[in-house]
Amino acid sequence: MRKYDYIFAGTGLAALMTVYEMILSKKFTSKKILLLDSDAKKTNDRTWCFWEKPNGTYENLVSKKWNTAIFSNEIYSRDLDLNPYQYKMIQGLDFYNFIFEVISKQENIEFSNQKVISFQEENNQVSVKTETEHFTCQKLFNSIFNPKEVLSQDKYPLLQQHFIGWKIKSAESVFTAEKATFMDFSVAQKGNTRFMYVLPFSETEALLEYTLFSKDLLSEKEYEDEIKNYIEKLGIKNYEIIEKEKGNIPMTSYPFWNKNSKNIINIGSAGGWTKASTGYTFKNASKKSKALVSFLLQENDFRKFYKRDKFWFYDLLLLDILDKKNHVGSSIFSAMFKKGNPSLIFKFLDEETTFYEDTQVILKCPTGLFLKALFDRIIR
Repeated sequence: MRKYDYIFAGTGLAALMTVYEMILSKKFTSKKILLLDSDAKKTNDRTWCFWEKPNGTYENLVSKKWNTAIFSNEIYSRDLDLNPYQYKMIQGLDFYNFIFEVISKQENIEFSNQKVISFQEENNQVSVKTETEHFTCQKLFNSIFNPKEVLSQDKYPLLQQHFIGWKIKSAESVFTAEKATFMDFSVAQKGNTRFMYVLPFSETEALLEYTLFSKDLLSEKEYEDEIKNYIEKLGIKNYEIIEKEKGNIPMTSYPFWNKNSKNIINIGSAGGWTKASTGYTFKNASKKSKALVSFLLQENDFRKFYKRDKFWFYDLLLLDILDKKNHVGSSIFSAMFKKGNPSLIFKFLDEETTFYEDTQVILKCPTGLFLKALFDRIIR
């Protein structure tokens, strides 16, 4: 049985960001750290996008950035000036290669390509089992998401941001390379919150994703049929599919932190690090990984790490609405973006606004829906 100071169960975004922050701090060189994952992170399995001011922590990994984003529905389209932000894209494999290259230079950190099957806290240490080995550690960082935990209760709704994306190269020059389509709700809603998301790389190349915020997944054919329809609507007759991707991100305000113990902390989607109202993960994980490493240098009890704030409650109200009336998502986001200040909206979604700024964003939304959700949540 091998012993470590810290073990990471799963090496997704949150785990790798946390390890990276530990390395940057230079405060953990005497600690033995083990990363466990059945996935060796050798493929470009995802694309992360986020808005951020110039020169962020992972700026060297950004493969494309946009200063303008488009918001559309069936009635209008608006160009959003993102200043002082930029919309940035990082390829999954670029991120993995960078982090693992840094890790490979650390004598105190190991990666083992094994699947974690169980872990348990006992006698002030944590026991971790894989399919072939047994380890112990002082602290465990778990990023293995268990949806059963959320599905077994009904106090906090669980939606999913699910999508299939095609990266295409077209014969026709139809894309504007300087503008990303943040949300296009002109597609048929079919009783859900559905939109197209387009990241153009040139006039002839782009990533198009058919995305939903809803409870249930679709058949693969339905996503792809909608992408084909959208491509046709853009006036593209000839194109080739370069890459495909798909994803499913949990959207919930379930208090995962209540499951933290003194020596086990849930991180990433398993810890509620995904922004519940949007499904965005990269920026949230970056912030929380920095906060977690700072916490580790001062505290010893993971139960003290997380506290609810006003943004958690705002997200909860939106999810309550979409859980009961999934079809109103388009009207909520459309009202917010039609006349709202884009930079203020993105600052709000980054959870960096004052209460006065919050009201400037929230009052752009259909107030009746949110007042009813507030009343229902109070009496619940």
